[in-house]
Amino acid sequence: AAAPREPLAAMAARCRLAARFHHIHGANIRLDASHTQATRVESFANGLCFSQEPLAPGQIFLVEIEEKELGWCGHLRVGLTAHDPQSLEVVPEYSLPDLVNMGDTWVFAITRNHNRVVVEGEEVQVQARPWEPFLLIERVRIPRDTLVGRSRPGRYSHILDDLYKMNVLPATARRSRIGVLYVPQPNGTADMHIVINGEDMGPSARGLPATRPLYAVVDVFASTKSVRVIPVDYGFPSLQTLCRLVIQKHIVHRVAIDGLDLPPLLKNFCQHE
Repeated sequence: AAAPREPLAAMAARCRLAARFHHIHGANIRLDASHTQATRVESFANGLCFSQEPLAPGQIFLVEIEEKELGWCGHLRVGLTAHDPQSLEVVPEYSLPDLVNMGDTWVFAITRNHNRVVVEGEEVQVQARPWEPFLLIERVRIPRDTLVGRSRPGRYSHILDDLYKMNVLPATARRSRIGVLYVPQPNGTADMHIVINGEDMGPSARGLPATRPLYAVVDVFASTKSVRVIPVDYGFPSLQTLCRLVIQKHIVHRVAIDGLDLPPLLKNFCQHE
């Protein structure tokens, strides 16, 4: 009976390692001490980042847009690469076209509104209800709670939270959460999927080499100035997550958490994560 839990434990361990940025990155990127926040400190380019580890099949690399910078044309770009960041002599200035032109790299440019991929001959997937606990992408199941962006607590945050859940805000808005993963196919290849605020955008690339290590690519480009990696619980949720769910179940909205007699770190986690 214990055997089926081993893959979940392995996935959880890999996720903890991979939910950080690689120390190899673009010239204009600064990482925080935890390697979970990446900020482009000047210009609009040289903002390439990679996951610290290759992703496992079905494992999402999820980031939240923390800061925007007005005056630039273009937004965040995400994708996958079979290039080990350690092997790059020089980190390219752009993911598109530079890194893609090196081959074995697939990158999707996020736009404000038009990010869904419609495949000819296939039915458009109907968006799942926001309260459904898991996002299903073929055989991959991802806890939905973490995938959806959250506003900072404030006067209108209860309205904004619902808009994030319905995914009607621009994908490029501050606090949006955007992820990338690959799903193995029966023919031995994989499809790349982009997830925006808990909604699957469809297969944005096909025919990826599923047997090769694939690193997440995050290009902090143009109007996107800073992003943070959001860890996703697979299998059994963490004690922190369980505490948050119990607390949130007993309040009208997370703004009310301010008035609770809780440790500051737990308050912050319940309100912002």
